[in-house]
Amino acid sequence: MAIIETRGLGKTYFVTKKAPGLVGSLKSLVRPVRTPVHAVVDVDLDIEQGELIGFLGPNGAGKTTTLKMLSGILFPTTGTAKVLGFRPQDRNPEMLRNISLVMGNKMQLWWDLPAWDGFVVLRDLYEVEQKVFQSRVDELIEALQLTGKVNTQVRRLSLGERMKCELVAALLHAPKVVFLDEPTIGLDVVSQKRIRDFLKNLHARDNCTILLTSHYMQDVQELCKRVVVIDRGAKVYEGTLGDLSARFSDTRRIRLTFDRPIEAADLEGHGKVIGDVGLTATIDMPREATPRGVSAILQAFPVIDVAIEEVDIEEVIRDLFNSNA
Repeated sequence: MAIIETRGLGKTYFVTKKAPGLVGSLKSLVRPVRTPVHAVVDVDLDIEQGELIGFLGPNGAGKTTTLKMLSGILFPTTGTAKVLGFRPQDRNPEMLRNISLVMGNKMQLWWDLPAWDGFVVLRDLYEVEQKVFQSRVDELIEALQLTGKVNTQVRRLSLGERMKCELVAALLHAPKVVFLDEPTIGLDVVSQKRIRDFLKNLHARDNCTILLTSHYMQDVQELCKRVVVIDRGAKVYEGTLGDLSARFSDTRRIRLTFDRPIEAADLEGHGKVIGDVGLTATIDMPREATPRGVSAILQAFPVIDVAIEEVDIEEVIRDLFNSNA
């Protein structure tokens, strides 16, 4: 049985349009023109216990709206959703005790209080036993390298330290389902890596179910075996990153090394030349033509090394979104 399940899940907002000027303002008060905006459209999901799923899409695709519906913050307009067997909009206490939502651009800790005070409040809200709480928090603080930081006012912490404290706050009650909305947004590469490693270890140890949104493809590539891609509110793909590349990219990337410099013009008939050419070259060529094309290059040029790769997944996703624009 899926631990997260949706069928035809949708969310529609109504936006009031107003003509410019005072007359337009008066008309909008008397006869408002309301236009529907479909934020999420007929999304079906089946996520099993212990899965770590990447939830991808451009800005405004509906990712955050979906997570808010799954966590009970928003009510769906259409369709159904179940999390841990409960309807999220019912906000059943048993469900709420076993889920957590972390939003990279929102904070649940109090700005002017030390993070530790926030942890204590959340301990009481979630009714976590003191012994269990202390053990769990100590473990999380050590794993996230927050020793000596949690007694500092949240507003005096760096962005990376605040984000780590938010993770501690969200995980101290050992939730079974964790929704992560851009948990590494705005962080430097070192902090991003530390949080990725932490999440990887946490998932392996607790076997919790994690639904992760991120604009950093490194997060998704390192953590997620399966991804769901939505665009303009609708699901456009579900599967592995490798299958995504094969399905939506009709080219493969050939990396060549020569024993002497080569001119770019000499290679252009074999595919699309990417970047500068000299002792090395990178060529994109149609997937079905790759065997024949590589064979022709090996015969025509002094190649000492060749590598055939899939196009970078970030490029594939960017092209996919651009094609749907």
